[in-house]
Amino acid sequence: MAKQFFGKPFMNWYRKLLRNSKYRWVVLFGTLVYLVSPIDISPDVFPVLGWIDDGLVATIAITEITQILLDRKRSLRQVDESITRAEATDIHETVIDVDSVAVL
Repeated sequence: MAKQFFGKPFMNWYRKLLRNSKYRWVVLFGTLVYLVSPIDISPDVFPVLGWIDDGLVATIAITEITQILLDRKRSLRQVDESITRAEATDIHETVIDVDSVAVL
């Protein structure tokens, strides 16, 4: 129950921030600062409880970064395959017609 109440909204919020390329590096830097900072939700001086929140944040960050990299790799592979298919069908020249207008 507590996991659904606290964990799911945090994961969704964190995931949206990481997927937004505008805030990605700020969020990753903030995550790194949170992990090395002694100021936590649960301080690291408590042996197990202090490590759990850091472990969860690190796990979520690594999972999302891996997913972003896999998505990027998948999209690059699709572009590469489409270029390969275009080359295989002997499309070497493309003509683009452009209407020109004189600007004075």
